Amino acid sequence: MRTHTGSTVIGLCGGSGSGKTTLAREVASLLGRNWARSISFDAYYHDLSHLSVEKRARVNYDSPVSLDVDLLTEHLDSIRRGRDIAVPVYDFSTHTRSGHLDLIEPTDFVIIEGILLFAFPEIRELLDVRVFLDCPADIRFRRRLRRDVEERGRTEQSVRRQWHQMVNPMHDLHVQPHAEHAHLIVAHGRRPPEIASTIVELADRHRNGSQPDTGVGGSTESGVAATGSTTVAGERS
Repeated sequence: MRTHTGSTVIGLCGGSGSGKTTLAREVASLLGRNWARSISFDAYYHDLSHLSVEKRARVNYDSPVSLDVDLLTEHLDSIRRGRDIAVPVYDFSTHTRSGHLDLIEPTDFVIIEGILLFAFPEIRELLDVRVFLDCPADIRFRRRLRRDVEERGRTEQSVRRQWHQMVNPMHDLHVQPHAEHAHLIVAHGRRPPEIASTIVELADRHRNGSQPDTGVGGSTESGVAATGSTTVAGERS
């Protein structure tokens, strides 16, 4: 059995609908369930039970101030040190914390995904491998629309309004500019299993004492420039 003093943390960042959750599942599957756990930055939204339902609906959930950064920072630091963490369970239909907690024990690898994951320096410092998923806005919107209507009980009109008033502007301000902090930038078009293999290789290298290579610049045929990052090209569809 493997032994460890703490978890290697893999951070997956990208715009809403870029495929972070799907990729997190692929990486966890490839690493093996005994050696990897996944958490989402979405679990760390502030509890808004003190607000009326009408006021909760007007909150900008794509703004950095909507997230409990202090709690996530504390949890990432703890799990890297080999300590259990209790992740809050967030109810997206009511914008409140349910009161339940998910106990996460340190495994060799912990995968965390989130839209604003790279927007906070204190969080970036705790991510041993940083991956940014670059995906066209039209594809991200279609995925967001389907998810919010089918899984979160939103109306199509409300999703469209939120996208144009909050999601897209916040992406341009707080998500896309931080792609430069990634060790690996993934252009849209690569199959998740292929990307997962590259991520696992980076994570294994880190766990074996070698830092991810951040000195490789490049550009993709889809027009994404990477400075100080490794870029994985992909065909746009």
